[in-house]
Amino acid sequence: MFRDREPKYRYFYDTEFIEDGHTIDLVSIAVVDENGREFYAVSTEFDPNKAIDWVRQNVLDKLPPPSSSLWMDRRTIRDRLYEFLVEPIRNGSPNAGDKIELWAWFGAYDHVVFAQLWGAMPDLPRVLPRMTKDLRQRWDDLGCPPLPTAEANQHDALADARHNLKRWESMEYARLMG
Repeated sequence: MFRDREPKYRYFYDTEFIEDGHTIDLVSIAVVDENGREFYAVSTEFDPNKAIDWVRQNVLDKLPPPSSSLWMDRRTIRDRLYEFLVEPIRNGSPNAGDKIELWAWFGAYDHVVFAQLWGAMPDLPRVLPRMTKDLRQRWDDLGCPPLPTAEANQHDALADARHNLKRWESMEYARLMG
């Protein structure tokens, strides 16, 4: 009746971006996995003048200084992010052969920003998922169990990606105890 599901290699991520209803422009992206590995990058290609006041006040002031090596062009972000995502599978980790899952809180926009690093959706490498699973929706499906409180540095992509992992762990605990 039920088949054993393949194990998954889960990544929790967040993006910060500028959008105007037509264009979504990457500001920063951060990804963490269940084993403590982290990736964080800030794009050198966004135009801060196009940011709405909320983004200026809540996102841009949390970015590392422009002299930081975390600032890079989109192509470099794409290439380094790809290597980060496939490295555990490629190098025969205990999770070798697992399928990659991406998780984000309200992940629809995050997935568009993520996929656009490769261009159009069909250009996304086959090893990467064509969708991001939504933590907010999972939380609702589980009956809205208590979640950890967000840190003060909310809207910093790395802090939010770490918080998404904590949300997942909290929801898994609630599901197992359920």
